[in-house]
Amino acid sequence: MQTVRMYVDPISPFVWLATKQIPRIEAAGVQVEMVPVLFAAMLNKHGLVGPAEVPAKRVLTFRDVMRQASAQGLEFVGPPGHPFNPLPMLRMATAIEGRAERISFVTAVMAATWELGQDAQDFGVLGRVARDCGLDGDALVAAAGTPEVKAELARATEQAINDGIFGVPSFVYEGELFWGADRIDSLLRRIAGHRIDEARLQEFLGRPPLASRQNR
Repeated sequence: MQTVRMYVDPISPFVWLATKQIPRIEAAGVQVEMVPVLFAAMLNKHGLVGPAEVPAKRVLTFRDVMRQASAQGLEFVGPPGHPFNPLPMLRMATAIEGRAERISFVTAVMAATWELGQDAQDFGVLGRVARDCGLDGDALVAAAGTPEVKAELARATEQAINDGIFGVPSFVYEGELFWGADRIDSLLRRIAGHRIDEARLQEFLGRPPLASRQNR
């Protein structure tokens, strides 16, 4: 069965919205492989800032999240504060080897964070969520502190950056990137066999710039 890689970090509310669409994606005949990555490292590598770091974007981001959540019948509460430290959750998710188990844990943490207002950087919360998913919460909390798991998360993040990933959630199918929870319909069209004209895209990208933005 073909795979869709899904890159996630709990810092993004759009990852929360995207987890609700996983059954819809897999209904198209593919398996989702969830890859925990550190969004902050991506921002640093690409010279970007997160939406929450730009005051006007911060307001619009969470307004838009609430709009999309309402359209899906979801209740938005949000974490105790934002941004928060995603590393505890990311490392626990990295330590989960089973594909379905990792998806279950991440999806449950997203719901606990964004729907119930719980603290995704609290190992007590994360351990309880893991146990509710049928996992060994204590073992995962312990694993999150090991050099091996920390190194694996760093490796996965660096590999994602090298593969051109710059944001979360991102989806990759047959080497093609789809960025954002609002691009799932485009992803499903691609899975169904619809493609853009790659030659035309490359021809356009090869055209020279006609102007440049000046720093003032």
